[in-house]
Amino acid sequence: MQRNRAALWAIWAFAELGQAERAYELLRMINPINDTDTPEKLNRYFVEPYVIAADVYSHPSHVGHGGWTWYTGSATWMTRLVVEKILGLQREGNNLRIEPCVPKDWPGYEIDYRFGKTIYHLRVENPQGASNGVIKLTLDGNLLKDEKIVLEDDGREHNVVVTSGQAHGTPLKEKDPPIRK
Repeated sequence: MQRNRAALWAIWAFAELGQAERAYELLRMINPINDTDTPEKLNRYFVEPYVIAADVYSHPSHVGHGGWTWYTGSATWMTRLVVEKILGLQREGNNLRIEPCVPKDWPGYEIDYRFGKTIYHLRVENPQGASNGVIKLTLDGNLLKDEKIVLEDDGREHNVVVTSGQAHGTPLKEKDPPIRK
């Protein structure tokens, strides 16, 4: 039996280690959309394709069937994993850090982040094809030296650009070992 909450915690641990390729591949393996992208897979999964199941059964009479859908523990942990560890948005009080842990082939991504009545348009660029690290952070065109955004509820829109990569002389995090399937 596959226990998705435990699987999500394991993926979280790989992201913490900086093993972005492994974390993302494992996330793809438990993503319900990948268990339901053909009619045959949908019939085997047997539950809603847009909800992560708490369990996926291995008993011969129910192989591949999801169970305990709409189970908020697994759904919440998956949401936190994607937002906080893969995309790297980490809120600490009125500060926002962006520490991506993404596959090397991701060119970047964009997120609109609301803080009260203020919108922060976040754009993460990955020109070096890096999995982790931030080499530059700007807020409304101004370079930030602290690697964090001080959030203000001023009702305006702000533009944040994060350039990910490894600075020269910065040790790389642990290399991703191959995934066994």
